[in-house]
Amino acid sequence: MKDIFFLHGLPRAGNTLLSSIMNQNPDVGVSANSVCADMMGQLFMLKHTDIFKNFPDHKSFDNVAKSVFENYYKDWNYKYIVDRAPWGYPINLKFLKKTRSNIKIIVLVRDVIEVLGSFIAWSEREPTSFVNRYSAKTIEEKCDMLMNKNGVIVKELIGIKHLFDHQPKEIYHLVEYNDFVEYPRKTIDGIYEFLGIPKFKHSFTNL
Repeated sequence: MKDIFFLHGLPRAGNTLLSSIMNQNPDVGVSANSVCADMMGQLFMLKHTDIFKNFPDHKSFDNVAKSVFENYYKDWNYKYIVDRAPWGYPINLKFLKKTRSNIKIIVLVRDVIEVLGSFIAWSEREPTSFVNRYSAKTIEEKCDMLMNKNGVIVKELIGIKHLFDHQPKEIYHLVEYNDFVEYPRKTIDGIYEFLGIPKFKHSFTNL
């Protein structure tokens, strides 16, 4: 049985860096952006259909819902999985609580202005960046596009605020981007302690 943990991180806040370090450990697998949250959402939508309401077998439904992660990660050869998605987002966390116990979420945060600045710098270095695929041309227009209420930044921010305002501190562990960059070893050790899994001797050079 694999232990499943969760990662909720603002974009440009060290998600890739965290994954590259943690994945050095052969017992740990950190996912890229995961579809599991969307899968869970689609699954629970079935409870609102006429077919389910006609024969509401909640126990059988819950058997499937509670096995989503185990089945999805069945062929991942790791003891510990870290699934990355906006798990702090209210509806995602609601579904997570219906199917999991002992939830632990790593939360990566960074000043929003720095996040936007990183996106803009990336768009200037890389012409194929998604930031350049829309009609936005100026820096201001690109920032407006990035901060769209339905966009990933706002969704992640809503999830972070929901965790901070309404959830017990025991279920999440805050990682500040600038602290992570300056003190990567200390940050990773803190994550291991939060998850309650054995530490690993990581390399922090040539990442």
